[in-house]
Amino acid sequence: MSARRAAGGSRYLYDGFDPAQARIDASERVADERWAALEQRLGRMEAALERLERRLWLAVYGVAATVLVQGALALVQAPGVAP
Repeated sequence: MSARRAAGGSRYLYDGFDPAQARIDASERVADERWAALEQRLGRMEAALERLERRLWLAVYGVAATVLVQGALALVQAPGVAP
């Protein structure tokens, strides 16, 4: 480390520019942003699947309740059965 850099200042004033390293850094930043966007999309998909699953179970319970009610009504209204 040079005495000038130790005194303060920007690293761009005293360090040489390495285009290969700059490309690598830029690629890493782009990859990080893409990864963050992918995680965000996956989170939204998981939330949508959870909502869909809740709706599906609600429909299943609704059909089961309807079948049970229809069966109970059929038993109650059956001819020849004295109450």
